Amino acid sequence: MNKKTQYIARVADQTGQINYPQEENDIWHQLYTRQLDKLPGRACDEYLQGLDAISLPNDHIPQLHEIDKVLLETTGWKTAAVPALISFANFFELLANKAFPVATFIRSKQELDYLQEPDIFHEIFGHCPLLTNPSFAHFSHLYGQLGLAATPQERVYLARLYWFTVEFGLIQSDPETLRIYGGGILSSPGETLYVTGPKPEIKPFDLLEVLRTPYRIDIMQPVYYAIEHISVLDDLAQTDIMKTVKEAIKLGLLPAKFEEKKKVSS
Repeated sequence: MNKKTQYIARVADQTGQINYPQEENDIWHQLYTRQLDKLPGRACDEYLQGLDAISLPNDHIPQLHEIDKVLLETTGWKTAAVPALISFANFFELLANKAFPVATFIRSKQELDYLQEPDIFHEIFGHCPLLTNPSFAHFSHLYGQLGLAATPQERVYLARLYWFTVEFGLIQSDPETLRIYGGGILSSPGETLYVTGPKPEIKPFDLLEVLRTPYRIDIMQPVYYAIEHISVLDDLAQTDIMKTVKEAIKLGLLPAKFEEKKKVSS
């Protein structure tokens, strides 16, 4: 989260309004409309209900206070405007205080299909709808609390839990029904189609295995983990997650299901 970025977050004026140029509103419109068509039959019901509750505009980037109104009324959460990238400590502290970090910039046309750092479309369209769901919101809050108290090594393992749930989580209530709840998938047209196709491996969620599973942020995931329903996140929040983190650290990582990223020579 401390890597360099080419993007600069926009700052609100004295009224709390962020004035995005028309070009950036047009990018939001393009991202929103093309992704919305791919969600029916793929996104989980809880996400779609949240998307309806938040009622995002399709022709311009929404203001954070508009999102906050719905989140506060449903689960007591709100958003927090942040730069493009923040530290782990800041990230965990915000979640522990029921504030979801939103980088107030939107990707360029050149990176329309893929962006390594999370932008406002990823955060608002991908994640905020599910923050209206009590199970998802409670799990996110607990996760922030755990991360805030964790050691640097433990945070590395906790990052895998977040990756395979909040970012790339799936719901499979039966062998024929697969739905998406991870915001990293829901905000990506390519990954939305990929994950519901024949290629990836989808495994039942197992906390210890998830904590030990390597991942790369710049490829389609070779493996995903599916819970049976969104309330499983409540069950997970009641377990001793940090005890399992310590066990995962002792056991070490599982073999990666992908090739290591090649280092660019200087």
